[in-house]
Amino acid sequence: MESHDAAVRLIAERVRHFSSQQKPFRIYHGSTNSTRTSQRRPDNTVDTSALTRVLSVDAASRTALVEPNVPMDALVEATLAHGLVPPVVMEFPGITAGGGFSGMAGESSSFRHGAFDATMRSVEMVLPTGEVARASRTERPELFWGAASAFGTLGVVTLLEIELREARRYVALSYALTRSSRDTLAAMEEAEAAAETDYIDGIVFAKDATVVCVGRLTDDLPEGKSPRRFSRRTDPWFYLRVRNVLRQLQQKPTEAVVDYIPLRDYLFRYDRGGFWVGRYAFRYFLTPFNRVTRCALDRFMHARVMYRAVHRSGLADTHMVQDVGVPYAAVPDFSAWLDAQFGIYPLWLCPLRVQRDAPDAQHGLHSEFGRPGAPKLMNFGVWGELRGARTRREVVGRNRELERKVQALGGKKWLYAHAYYPEDEFWAHYDRESYDKLRERYGAGYLPSVYDKVKVDVEAEEAAARATWRSRARHGVKEIWPVRGVVGFCKAAVGGDYLLQKSRGKTEEDAASASRTP
Repeated sequence: MESHDAAVRLIAERVRHFSSQQKPFRIYHGSTNSTRTSQRRPDNTVDTSALTRVLSVDAASRTALVEPNVPMDALVEATLAHGLVPPVVMEFPGITAGGGFSGMAGESSSFRHGAFDATMRSVEMVLPTGEVARASRTERPELFWGAASAFGTLGVVTLLEIELREARRYVALSYALTRSSRDTLAAMEEAEAAAETDYIDGIVFAKDATVVCVGRLTDDLPEGKSPRRFSRRTDPWFYLRVRNVLRQLQQKPTEAVVDYIPLRDYLFRYDRGGFWVGRYAFRYFLTPFNRVTRCALDRFMHARVMYRAVHRSGLADTHMVQDVGVPYAAVPDFSAWLDAQFGIYPLWLCPLRVQRDAPDAQHGLHSEFGRPGAPKLMNFGVWGELRGARTRREVVGRNRELERKVQALGGKKWLYAHAYYPEDEFWAHYDRESYDKLRERYGAGYLPSVYDKVKVDVEAEEAAARATWRSRARHGVKEIWPVRGVVGFCKAAVGGDYLLQKSRGKTEEDAASASRTP
């Protein structure tokens, strides 16, 4: 803690410097996707890159003290050593604890435990004034709940106290085929009601073909049953395993299919292939998609590398990459609308319990989650190519259609992805009054707002592309296939994590192998 406190003092001093000038600053987290090096300068940056440690795991109180830049795989590794695991673990190993808190992340256990922020006991923050403060459900609850999903606009998170639960060796994952969105919802609600259920999600392969995945923690491996793995290069991607199960259930609907998955492999089951979006890379580069090519290219098919590649290439600007939640009652309507408007498959389904179980939780952007009776939401992961959208403005238009539909159904769009709302429409969807009161109370008025951080300004993009002959030429070259993809690949895979690990004598897969349990 002495080293942590010393690092926090330096951060607080830096923030006080910016506060005295009322000068907005950026937060540099280190080797993550949230800060571009080109935007980071000595005169505009608060550096939190040293905050990368799990400081303690307390088995008696079932809590962990974690700095914000600790990724999920490191957090799970540290807690499993004590037979414990966080109740909510984001599905990509590179997502950090601070990012999960500030971005309101959820996963397949969130039907019971809520979003990642709901599993915090407390957080330490450097406020925009430079003051170091602690917030919890009982101490500064307005700051605690307001900072969740505020994307760093209420201060700099420097420490998180995370609740833990008892771990088990395996997740027994049962698969069920449903033929309609109503049947899917009914199956998930039935699973939610069962006390032994620990995890629920689903993959929609077509409007009449969804596989619902229901997991329970267990130490028992049935005799004659082998563990099902998803982390080794020779293992299938998880969604391909589920697709095979779909075919099996279509042929034999009454057959029970259960996999026993080592806990780590389950928690990060979507890492290889990034759910299924990695398949678009094979298609883009005209590469056969089979077991041999997936195995050969495995080091580039992990979410850490893929995430950087897609964003640094700009290819995310030509696809739909959105997560949205709609109330359970709206699931059939929204499912039919998605099918008719976009026809994007697969889709990811994940039930979310967003209601905050605290007496004083009606604060921040999502203040309504603190009200009694806040509805459960079904998260839809809508990630794919937009058919017929040839220009950037057409892509934006299709995303705007999604935003308007979600709003009309009383749903929520999660703000990790691009937001295309006009400002007045954005604030009609989120609680600006509560958020602004917190900003005023804690001296954050000089910092960018959440809207400033997530908005997409297409006109500014186009103006920048037209600014000089160099930018016009550069923009024109990027439009030539496969320049975008090659640029993203080189920057993310060749120039990033892979070479860094290689220089240390360890690739990402080697590092993962070294940290696995039997």
